[in-house]
Amino acid sequence: MAKKEKVKKEKKIKKVKKPGFIKELRDEMKKVTFPTGSEVVKYTFATVVIVVFLALFFLGLSALLSWIKGAI
Repeated sequence: MAKKEKVKKEKKIKKVKKPGFIKELRDEMKKVTFPTGSEVVKYTFATVVIVVFLALFFLGLSALLSWIKGAI
């Protein structure tokens, strides 16, 4: 008898419907801000400078280690 009552109580509980994937996606996309043109140029320039710096650093390090290896 207790099982039947439990089943009836579970049926009476209303399920809260979760918002759909598309609705959540739309809500999140409203929060997105895209960079302005000047920000894109600034970030691109900074990226290029850092890449060139790191390339020169590792080129120099490689040359230094090769020179040390040849001196031994």
